[in-house]
Amino acid sequence: MPASIPQYVTEVITGPLTDSPGVKLRKEGLTVNHPVVFVPGIVTGGLELWEGHQCAEGLFRKRLWGGTFGELYKRPLCWAQHMSLDNETGLDPPGIRVRPVSGLVAADYFAAGYFVWAVLIANLAQIGYEEKTMYMAAYDWRLSFQNTEVRDQTLSRMKSNIELMVATNGGKKVVVIPHSMGVLYFLHFMKWVEAPAPMGGGGGSDWCAKHIKAVMNIGGPFLGVPKSVSGLFSVEARDIAVARAFAPGFLDKDVFGLQTFQHLMRITRTWDSTMSMIPKGGDTIWGGLDWSPEGESFNCGAKRLKNNTINNMVQNANINLADDVKSVNYGRIISFGKDVAEAHSSKIKRVDFQQDAVNSVKLPNLTTNCDIWIEYHEIGNHRIKAVADYKVYTAGSILDLLHFVAPKLMARGGAHFSHGIADDLDDPKYQHYKYWSNPLETKLPNAPDMEIYSMYGVGIPTERAYVYKLNSGTDCSIPFQIDTSAEGGSEDSCLKGGVFSSDGDETVPVLSAGFMCAKGWRGKTRFNPSGIRTYIREYNHAPPANLLEGRGTQSGAHVDIMGNFALIEDVLRVAAGATGKELGGDHVYSDIFKWAARINLQL
Repeated sequence: MPASIPQYVTEVITGPLTDSPGVKLRKEGLTVNHPVVFVPGIVTGGLELWEGHQCAEGLFRKRLWGGTFGELYKRPLCWAQHMSLDNETGLDPPGIRVRPVSGLVAADYFAAGYFVWAVLIANLAQIGYEEKTMYMAAYDWRLSFQNTEVRDQTLSRMKSNIELMVATNGGKKVVVIPHSMGVLYFLHFMKWVEAPAPMGGGGGSDWCAKHIKAVMNIGGPFLGVPKSVSGLFSVEARDIAVARAFAPGFLDKDVFGLQTFQHLMRITRTWDSTMSMIPKGGDTIWGGLDWSPEGESFNCGAKRLKNNTINNMVQNANINLADDVKSVNYGRIISFGKDVAEAHSSKIKRVDFQQDAVNSVKLPNLTTNCDIWIEYHEIGNHRIKAVADYKVYTAGSILDLLHFVAPKLMARGGAHFSHGIADDLDDPKYQHYKYWSNPLETKLPNAPDMEIYSMYGVGIPTERAYVYKLNSGTDCSIPFQIDTSAEGGSEDSCLKGGVFSSDGDETVPVLSAGFMCAKGWRGKTRFNPSGIRTYIREYNHAPPANLLEGRGTQSGAHVDIMGNFALIEDVLRVAAGATGKELGGDHVYSDIFKWAARINLQL
């Protein structure tokens, strides 16, 4: 409620106000203890201009990303030019320098009134934290992780700041709190900091053990997100796809004269960081043509419970309000046609899209006389048709598809990221930085006293697979789009608007957020040789009861969870010295342990 509304008026409407986690824990005697480090995710950190072209005159040190986004509306073409990276190097284009905002203000609010880290920061302050015990590890989230060090020395700055915080706080180790893609960025950091120079930070094999008490990952896409595939393939997600179907003219050429999707594709395909979130582990993790770990377990139409307190959590149990949920072929991340998505693989006639495109008679390329160039304009109609004729793509073939339709991005990103499963983690090749953000191709640090948490929302339908069709628009259009007419036929169906959903936080499926802490790192494994203790903390989504609650205090949504009181309480207790065991260990709503057991991964 606005501060101008008297508290007694608020309480008449919403009922008695509960104490915030910070106030509650301060009354219990908890106080500042371990320094905390925040690692923001993709798009939530502010970016400001330090050098630009003539069209950006007057914008020195003004935010191009975050805040009001005023320049996007005032000079959209100039904004698009300055938010793009060089398509060959993945670094700054000539004459342009856009840099991350520094300090807690870098990601406390994404835009006016839309908090990201602000609520957590305020609650930490209520038990005594201030800037000397809190550090926002801001970085340019567009760059590949290693390039943040090459260009800005961001990893070195994080290492130095953590060392300083430990030294100036009585030797107390830090609690690191990464969110979203920041989870992958910090995985990369933990390998970088221990690796020898010049590729790494030279901290030695015991650096993490000496400096980190716990890593509390929030909404971590450890194994990637299917949403990244649709983003790279057609710049779409569920909400964009629906809007595109209802108002294609507005979105393809909006009031500023922009071809919005083409501009978004051209910009985002210069952001190498997006490759970090392509699904990892192939069919072993995500499923094949006729199976997936999730199977039929999630009811997409189930009503969510309102109360989301620790006392109401169900350990190792799934809240499933229907026993007749139809099986879904989640392993088919992209299907061309609803019939293809639902048919048995033996009934699908497929044509090898790479070989067919090579052998087919070359038809005229799509016109290049478009307002904005994208790679699809050079592919040609015959190759586009070949992509659709392959019918269905699993996580194992998605990389081939993306290499086919986004060759420049994949060529750059392939030098910085990997998406496989290591056969032998002692192979010297895995010392290269391209493997460091993939938990299936790297080892956790030798830090047996450290703890790793996976904290994420559940109970929200989350994008898992897509039904596509060829776009019948103009030659300058993106040739593929989600088929929003594809529906499952019932209220409980997981197919709505061309998108198959599974359990998750609206962005990251449970499978990606929970698998490593449920199985891959649980106990001593080849990925966790020192046996770092892992904990899963799930928060069942409860939407706000009314508009006066804003984004709610029990949300499990990917960003709104940053204001979830149960999650904030967990973070504050660990920062104040508690262990995972003292928190109560795992708190699980989903079937993550059952799904993890179905995955045949060598441990």
